[in-house]
This record gives sequence, C-alpha cells and structure tokens, in this order.
Amino acid sequence: MADLPNINSTLDAEEHDHNHDQAYERDDYDEFGLLHENAEELGIPHQGRPEVTRGHVEVEPGRRLSHIRWGTADPEIVFLHGGGQNAHTWDSVALALGRPAIAFDLPGHGRSFRRPDRNYGPWASGAAVATALGELAPNAAVIVGMSLGGATTIHLAATRPDLCRRAVIVDVTPQSADRSRAMNTAERGAVALVGGQPTYDSFEQMADAAVRLSPNRPASGVRRGVRHNAYQRADGRWAWRYDLGGPGATTEVTGMDSLWEEVDTITVPLLLVRGALSRFVHDDDVEQFHRRLPALRSVVVDGAGHAVQSDRPHELVRLIREFAFA
Repeated sequence: MADLPNINSTLDAEEHDHNHDQAYERDDYDEFGLLHENAEELGIPHQGRPEVTRGHVEVEPGRRLSHIRWGTADPEIVFLHGGGQNAHTWDSVALALGRPAIAFDLPGHGRSFRRPDRNYGPWASGAAVATALGELAPNAAVIVGMSLGGATTIHLAATRPDLCRRAVIVDVTPQSADRSRAMNTAERGAVALVGGQPTYDSFEQMADAAVRLSPNRPASGVRRGVRHNAYQRADGRWAWRYDLGGPGATTEVTGMDSLWEEVDTITVPLLLVRGALSRFVHDDDVEQFHRRLPALRSVVVDGAGHAVQSDRPHELVRLIREFAFA
C-alpha cells in the first residue's frame, strides 16, 4: 500500500491540479476538429463531425475522471490508453468501429485528476475506472486496454467480471515492466518520451521528438497525437498532459509482475494482441499467459509496434469485431 501523502504533498498536488485546469482553459483548440484527418488516414468517408463529446465523472470526492464518448447509446466498448497517452489515442479505432464507445483519460493523464501520491499503477487506476464504469458503461461488451490500460484491464478482468465481460489486451503482459527496463530508447519508441524532457520551447520541437520515435506511423498522425497530449503553459513553453516521470510517480513500469497472480483467476474471455515489431511482449511471456489462462487467445499484428491502435488501426478493429461482436 502506498504511503499516505503528507499535508505538503497534498497541497502541492492541489496547486498542480489548479494550474493544470487553468492551462486547459487557455488551451482552447477544438479537440474534435481534427477527426477528418483520422478519417483520411483510415481511407473512410468523413461526413462531418460524428456524435462525440467530452465528459467527466466523479470517482472520488472532488476527483473527476475525464472521458470521450462516441455516440449517445449505452457504450458497448470501453477503451483504456497506455502510460503517457490519453483517450484520443483511440480516435481512429473508434471512428472505424462505428459503435457506441467510451474512452477514458486514466488518472494522471489527459484531463483527468492527479493523485497526491502519484500512484498511477493498474490497481489504483483500476479502482477509479471501475467506479466510472458502474455509472457510465455498466453493460459494455468489452474493455480494450493498451499497455498501462491493458494492465489495468487485466486487473478489472480478474476482479470485476461484472464490468469487464470480455477483455482485449494490447501489447502488454505482467512481464512487460521487466522488458521495458531492458530496452534502449529506440526499442521503447514513443514510450521513451515518458519521464524524458518535460517541457519544450515550441510545439514543433515537441512534435519532432515524437515523430523521430514513431517510425511506423504517418508524421501527420503523430503530430496530431502530440497536439492532443500537450498544452502551452503561461510562460509559452509546451508541456505534456500527464503527471508521469520524476520521483514518486508509479506507472506500468513498477511492480506489475504481481498481476500474474490475478491472471490465474480470470474467467472472462481474453484476447492478447501483440505488435510484431514491439519488444514489450516476448514469446516466453505469452507462453506463461497461456499456462495460467489456457483459454487465452493471442494474435500478432504484422507491421505494428507497441501502439497497435495507431500503427494498424484497421487490423485492431477487425480483431475487436471478431472477438466481441461476431
């Protein structure tokens, strides 16, 4: 259990939240005004803005989890992003699927609340997401989680099968934390930006850094993703929309191997999707997953790195449809 924060750390976090909210009030770009680019990259018709809205739900007193809702019907799909990402990483997949869905900003990410203890691991995040699911998507057919979101989905599949009836885990196992620590910057790809340079002189400098680490994706898509994941501070510098990196932050790279014990208890159908170019999941990890969960289905997506939803969105859409809605 994480140590309780002292009063000074709590006040620092509250001040951070206040500055964080003020920054977003200044950052008035249209977050859904770029969806035509997603449609163009997907090769699907763009018929004007779809029914998509930003919302918030209180998961603890005074703490809100932010989300993007696709459609107005009860969500059939729940999306959980990876560490250092936000709900917009699922835009192309949600557009191509065309089903009612909800994509959350995990705690410490996007427009969601920041924790005073900076514990953003799958257990703390899972508790917040479970509260939100009970209110916003209690009948969803499937949860799709990538990296940190995938680890969080493993926890939900094991502990809340009433809310997680099927699970799609994208390029993560409980062993991925160990795999990440053994990688160099190129092997981590854009994940290497987490915990790296916190601010940039310009948006162009920030976007160029991400493009260099994302060789499997169109530069236009990477730059759009950075725009969704960054804001301009009052001093003119650009910063990320997540509270990761530096001392005290706990994310998917710490203590995840204990999730193997939860895998043993999973009873819901689970699909593991790997990126063929990713090093976050090894064959040995998949074998252990199968030993612990014999009913596991696994598939490798050619041409995809860690972020399969960005590198090969059509293939991930096909897999979700076949797994959850066939």
